[in-house]
Amino acid sequence: MRKIFLILLAISALTACQRPAAQYSNPVIDENAPDPSVIRGDDGAFYLFATQRQGNIPIYRSENLVDWEFQGYAFDTDNRPRLVENAGYWAPDIQKVGDRYILYFSNGVWDGHWESGIACAESESITGPYRYAHMLIPSPESGVRNSIDQNFFSDGGRNYMAWGSFFGIYLVELSEDGRTVGQPFDRKVQIAGDAYEGSYIHKHDGKYYLFASIGTCCEGLKSRYTLVVGRSDSLEGPYTDRHGNPMLSNFHEILVSGDNFVRGPGHCSEIVTDDAGQDWILYHGYDADDPDAGRKTWLDRVDWVDGWPVMAGTVPRGGDAPYFKR
Repeated sequence: MRKIFLILLAISALTACQRPAAQYSNPVIDENAPDPSVIRGDDGAFYLFATQRQGNIPIYRSENLVDWEFQGYAFDTDNRPRLVENAGYWAPDIQKVGDRYILYFSNGVWDGHWESGIACAESESITGPYRYAHMLIPSPESGVRNSIDQNFFSDGGRNYMAWGSFFGIYLVELSEDGRTVGQPFDRKVQIAGDAYEGSYIHKHDGKYYLFASIGTCCEGLKSRYTLVVGRSDSLEGPYTDRHGNPMLSNFHEILVSGDNFVRGPGHCSEIVTDDAGQDWILYHGYDADDPDAGRKTWLDRVDWVDGWPVMAGTVPRGGDAPYFKR
């Protein structure tokens, strides 16, 4: 009887290996959800935060990076942060620091380059509500014009913030709890030139990768956003392209550009590794067949070749879906 059971178990395993992989189709969020930031919750599910809609930061939940359900908004409708007059809530970056979730966000004013800044709020729950908002990096005090598009990065037990737009990308150390800047702003380090925004730092096999976007983000079918990357042996740089040319001089490698399917793909999320070891990333872009819907969210795979991230070059229509055991 035990022998029969083992044979059946082997047949079942073989059949499972021969099943075709699950498929997905882009976009994975078929509505306006730009500048995505993704975190995995204690429940094993993924939570995506996006730039404001209806004056608040939307939150989505997914078990597999493909099927996303709207969960609500980050802030209490009647108690939203009022840190900068007439500012929006852009480019959220969700992190867990210690036992609390911290939501970093750009409190931006369009073309108000010296009025904008980076703020943070916190919650014990991943879905909020997020409270105790305060300004972290104001443009005037930091000396960085248009201080937006922040990215929290932890390395060697120390916390950092990369931020900036088309006036340079900068890096500064944060406090241990992630709630304040941990050093004077005159000790900030510029790590990329004035061609970039939407920066994201990722560490892979001991090297640091600075993902960023170039071009115009928000002009519908005329958008020219493009996702690019540079690499460094040190967190503070220099980040370079494959030939050693520096991002400080606006050199980089192109990862994803627009085409007749999606226009202006860029401002990527954090990289997520599935249970098969495959890396995935999300970013926004305009659906060429539905541009009035806004910047939808698209899923793409990231491979590593000769120490560099490699993507398809244009937004995929879909393909083999991420694999998660649950």
